Amino acid sequence: MDANQETVANPFGMDADCRQCPALCETRTQVVHGYGDVGADFLVIGEAPGPGADETGVPFTGDESGRAVLSILSDLGFVDAPDGDEPAVENVFLTTLTRCHHPERPPSEDEVRNCEGFLTAEVRMINPEVILPVGQRPLEALALEYTTRRADDFDVAADHATTIRGRGFELVPMLPPTEQTGEQRTALLDHLASLLDRDYRQTKGRRSR
Repeated sequence: MDANQETVANPFGMDADCRQCPALCETRTQVVHGYGDVGADFLVIGEAPGPGADETGVPFTGDESGRAVLSILSDLGFVDAPDGDEPAVENVFLTTLTRCHHPERPPSEDEVRNCEGFLTAEVRMINPEVILPVGQRPLEALALEYTTRRADDFDVAADHATTIRGRGFELVPMLPPTEQTGEQRTALLDHLASLLDRDYRQTKGRRSR
């Protein structure tokens, strides 16, 4: 981990008091925007902030399911101190489809649509080479926007630890780590390690945003 690497919550200064979803405004502690290395080649997208992220303001922190994602990224050398509320990260940016936590249900379709602008802005500004959707919902959302296939053609269990060509980047679907078998975790780590052997930075700056 680069000692000079700076990781910042909401580095693009997005609206920290969004009021587009009245129901979520009543249940959230705070709006949780993206966090990490803004020059990253890898972008990790979950469905919504978990209860821990709702408290810390940082995606994938503060609870078991989030830390399980960070543990995988730590094994790849992307994350230092994955149990912390503000882990040091390098070459990865963490975000979610929606920005507010609801304690009793997943986000509605309207809530996902309301947050599309935030995610689109992050994708464009980070310009990643590889996107890791965590779970079926993020995979379907990305498929609809960034591939030529229909969203219902994808199955995160079947597509786990494979590469799918997207428009301008690659998708590597990930089953939520708390649902992975040991074999599935190993397959994912091996697949991502093989991608890390490629020098993405040779081409990143030449791609149009």
